[in-house]
Amino acid sequence: MIHETAIVDPKAEIESDVSIGPYSVIGPQVKIGTGTVIGPHVVIDPFVTIGSECKIFQYAAIGAIPQSVKFEGGETHVKIGAKTIIREFVTIHRGTGFGGGITEIGESCFLMAYTHIAHDCIIGREVVMANNATLAGHITIGDYATVGGLVAIHQFARIGNLAFVGGKTAVTKDIPPFMIASGDRARLHGLNSVGLKRQGFKPETLSALKKAYRIIFRIGLTLNEAIERVAADVDQLPEVTELIEFIKSSQRGITR
Repeated sequence: MIHETAIVDPKAEIESDVSIGPYSVIGPQVKIGTGTVIGPHVVIDPFVTIGSECKIFQYAAIGAIPQSVKFEGGETHVKIGAKTIIREFVTIHRGTGFGGGITEIGESCFLMAYTHIAHDCIIGREVVMANNATLAGHITIGDYATVGGLVAIHQFARIGNLAFVGGKTAVTKDIPPFMIASGDRARLHGLNSVGLKRQGFKPETLSALKKAYRIIFRIGLTLNEAIERVAADVDQLPEVTELIEFIKSSQRGITR
């Protein structure tokens, strides 16, 4: 199932049912799991691990050295989870030794055309990134998040679980979990109610999160005052606790 024009390094570890299309190049120390399909003209550089049943479309480039002036070589990695779809012209760069050493994409993600994921980014499971969404280095994106088309995210920023970032948004600070953000610069626009309902969140959970959102972002309190108010006035469900802990752990600051 490897096309005769493909170039596959003998040190690559490829399961027997993997399909590799014409003119693709697979480097050494690459591991590709069962059932994965690699399209034509794909380049996979060394130290990349790809899970089972992934689909990688033409002209994707995975595992190139990072675009970092501090990178001085060495073995760093890319890891891609099972059932992830990588569309045309997506670029994913290896990690750096000073930034954790790995760029990781979770299971069942959908990376649309021209998506760029820079060094040391950690992407959760079932994340959707639309066309031309661009991540600088050291970014963390939580599970089930959605990043719209033409979004640019600043290095070291975090996007929380089930957050939704609208198209053409410039993100410079952390986006809390469960929220919708959009604009240049990004601003919050309430709870990602549609996404939460699709994930089976109960009405009482949505109600508690909405109440916490109003307290934290809508009535003019400082963050410390708001956190104390949420602790006193909102049911301490796990999702509310997650929201508060995300805010308290922010290094770049929270999008308001």
